Amino acid sequence: MPNTTYTIAAIKQIIKADGNIVHDYTISALFTDSRRINNPAEGLFFALRGRRNGHEFVAEAYAAGVRNFVVGHGPEFNLPGANFLLVPDPLAAMQALAAYHRNRFNLQVIGITGSNGKTIVKEWLYQLLSADKNIVRNPKSYNSQIGVPLSVWQISERNELGIFEAGISTVNEMDRLEAMIKPEIGVLTHMGPAHDEGFESPKQKLLEKLKLFKSSKLLIHNYDQLLDFKNEITALETFTWSRKLREADLYVFSETVISKNYYLRARYQGKEIECLIPFTDQASVENAITCWAVMLAMGYSAVETDKRIERLTPVSMRLELKNGVNNCSVIDDSYNSDLQSLEIALNFLSQQNQHQKQTLILSDIYQSGLPQDVLYKQVAELVGTKKVDKFVGVGEALQAHQHYFDVAEQYFFKDTATLLQQLKSLAFKDETILIKGSRSFEFELVSRALAQKAHETIMEINLNSLLNNLNFYRAKLKPGVKVMAMVKAFSYGSGTFEVANMLQYNKVDYLAVAYIDEGVSLRQAGITLPIKVLNPEASAFDKLTENKLEPVIYSFGLLDDFVTYAIGKNIVNYPVHLKIDTGMHRLGFEGYEIETLCDMLETNRYLRVQSVFSHLAASEAPEHDEFTKKQIKRFEKAFKQIEATLGYEVIKHICNTSGISRWPQAHYDMVRLGIGLYGIDSSVSASETGLQPIASLKTSVAQVKKIGAGDTISYSRSGSLAKDGKIATVRIGYADGYLRAFGKGVGKMLVRGTVVPTVGNITMDMCMLDVSGLDVQEGDEVIIFDAEHRIEELAKQIGTIPYEILTNISQRVKRVYFYE
Repeated sequence: MPNTTYTIAAIKQIIKADGNIVHDYTISALFTDSRRINNPAEGLFFALRGRRNGHEFVAEAYAAGVRNFVVGHGPEFNLPGANFLLVPDPLAAMQALAAYHRNRFNLQVIGITGSNGKTIVKEWLYQLLSADKNIVRNPKSYNSQIGVPLSVWQISERNELGIFEAGISTVNEMDRLEAMIKPEIGVLTHMGPAHDEGFESPKQKLLEKLKLFKSSKLLIHNYDQLLDFKNEITALETFTWSRKLREADLYVFSETVISKNYYLRARYQGKEIECLIPFTDQASVENAITCWAVMLAMGYSAVETDKRIERLTPVSMRLELKNGVNNCSVIDDSYNSDLQSLEIALNFLSQQNQHQKQTLILSDIYQSGLPQDVLYKQVAELVGTKKVDKFVGVGEALQAHQHYFDVAEQYFFKDTATLLQQLKSLAFKDETILIKGSRSFEFELVSRALAQKAHETIMEINLNSLLNNLNFYRAKLKPGVKVMAMVKAFSYGSGTFEVANMLQYNKVDYLAVAYIDEGVSLRQAGITLPIKVLNPEASAFDKLTENKLEPVIYSFGLLDDFVTYAIGKNIVNYPVHLKIDTGMHRLGFEGYEIETLCDMLETNRYLRVQSVFSHLAASEAPEHDEFTKKQIKRFEKAFKQIEATLGYEVIKHICNTSGISRWPQAHYDMVRLGIGLYGIDSSVSASETGLQPIASLKTSVAQVKKIGAGDTISYSRSGSLAKDGKIATVRIGYADGYLRAFGKGVGKMLVRGTVVPTVGNITMDMCMLDVSGLDVQEGDEVIIFDAEHRIEELAKQIGTIPYEILTNISQRVKRVYFYE
């Protein structure tokens, strides 16, 4: 939080806004999301236009206590005591305010951009330089058109150095970020294919990135990357590094792996220097060399730089949600702690509804640059705002300032060891626990103690990718078209309440499940969205109505059963959904039955028809487009007849995932988003990028064996190697959902970056891979599928579809959820 404040009248002038000032409030906080409001009395809400129109959430922000708004249109807002500043573009206004704020301070600023490594380099530079400087930086990866102004707004008079990263996805974006960051020192990280789709060519993308440095005094970069772009470099000076070319300022000429460390020797200023990097993967090595170059360019000695780089620690920018002991959920953010990332983590905690009780385990916060009294008072206010039920503070500073905290249940420990000794006495049960700690507190030990022990085969679910996919399809819809998200079958194998919480927080309109029990589970997990049940059983109608679930009525028998139940329970106007069979021929009323259905609905006071829908049988297939058109025509005829009978409009929907992409004329009032939400849509062309697979299935090597040519492997002696080699036995089998059809070389997995085939039959809990020629060790990670080794390829291997692969993954496979 900046210690600099502005009056709303001053802000009006800065952003050149129209509007009357009702009361001249003091502003210290900027908001763009009505769900994330802290310190509303000093807050300014920007109603941004995007996939969701921020003007729709002005009333929600007002109800949270905000009284100052920047809007793009009016005067429909009639909220007593509120100031409304009218501008052509609220985002541009927020960026103008951030640029003004940045220009008030003389601190040194490092600006970072590139395709990959921006966030890691930023966080490592923070680790390397924070001993000498009071640093302000982007929280996590807040590097977008919205994230950068929110980051720059954090600059205060205490700061001596700013480290800001900038990310762009298309042309004409970097100029706006440069105006806010104004870096004196520029850092260009690895340039790769990320976001290529937003540019005509890699060259255009690079030139757009270089705009961040147009006023920089110094640019630090990989010499090789800009060999052909020397004329485009406008910085007064450059500092270059290379692993190939001697003319670079820092020429790395020797690279050796020593005991899980990467040892580099380089030539710098005519001398040989060295650096030990505590990582061996190539992405980390390149990012560390970039940091090495930055330190040297800033005047640090080679010896001091080496000493600090050797102490670098991993950067985890992802929150990890997993099952815990005693029916708890554990959110692991145990590697860094500052005010901004704490607020982000608490926002994620507040999204979780599966348990009524919410707990925070927090360590002392280091290197905030604030006096401890000020820091922990702000922490206590933030914790209070987020309505934490149970607070566990760890560290001498938190102990000393515990009087600031007012939580119903709170505990304080001097260190992590003491907490671990007394962990059982805290009686964690049926609660969501956020673990948030500075690296030195080793909170991973706490996370390990509270996490449910599980099978080493893990399915990782990226909730950011889920949100990206939701927004990908929302962008295809006209304003007002609703979204029903399909979460049946354990959300296509991806989890129940974890996915549903994310969808609810991001305001989808409906959820759909297959059976009543699935809907009951969601209600028990705190999901309040309307839930449609596709296959309701008459024997469980009591559970359905008790939990306010909405049944699909697809036959006269089911209609009669539900009406009889409603009469017996004295229920009237219960919401139901009518399914019309337009050609799928699975479930639903057929065309010739609509007239009879209308007769039964005309005087029926027990039901209220919420929606009429049908299902496209081949929306993804151009060869069946004429049939799809017939389905749409039959559907229109049916719903018009039903609405005429009912005398009121209902929600109409027929489009599934592929229908959203290919049949915009049939979006009607709502669409049903299924497999596309999870990153798979065969109707999306390769040129239309944007979908992201959300799931990765990983296991590990249990044992490595040398095998002679002709030796048989697995049950029925079903496998062998043509020549002497090695097999790796990995911890996944058909009981986990890796089907027997993948055996005998059909299935392929990724080990140490190499695709290797299965050998012999898949067994219940294990299978064998041919790893001949690879340096594979016990415990090595094995990828069954991820964003690169895609699930669609696995489906092709055994002649099935991705749906079947996903939904076959056993419940015993641990699901871990990540959120950045």
